[in-house]
Amino acid sequence: MINNIFTNILCPFFGTIGFSVLFNVPKRFYLSCGITGTLGWIIYCLTVDATSPAIASFLGTLGAVLLARMLTVYMKCPITIFLISGIFPLVPGAGVYFTAYYLVTDQLALAAQQGMSAVKIAFGIVLGIVFIVAIPREVFNPAYWKQRKSRKT
Repeated sequence: MINNIFTNILCPFFGTIGFSVLFNVPKRFYLSCGITGTLGWIIYCLTVDATSPAIASFLGTLGAVLLARMLTVYMKCPITIFLISGIFPLVPGAGVYFTAYYLVTDQLALAAQQGMSAVKIAFGIVLGIVFIVAIPREVFNPAYWKQRKSRKT
């Protein structure tokens, strides 16, 4: 049990940092990228048993992108630094691989099943990104809320 918890925290953390290194993210953002990817994966793991993998990916993406938006305002950098590395653990790479594998080995029913599952997960990720990125940037800025509060009083 404890081993599984450490695995589900450390693997996405270091995997996301490795992905950030691979794509030349500045060093000062490594820790934030790792935390973003880990948050998305933890939300996915907590919800995948109760829902489908596509819905769990959607919810994990919502958490990762929400944190990415907050870190973008706080650290004054582009959102793509945290967004791309944050959704990295959620991408259905194995589903796409097995779809191609089953197509090559002429197992079309399994290929269709794996392909549809991968497309649903990818669509869930896209919807999660769209929902959070549609929120205006000012909402994530604390100065916006202070100014808004002072206007009401």
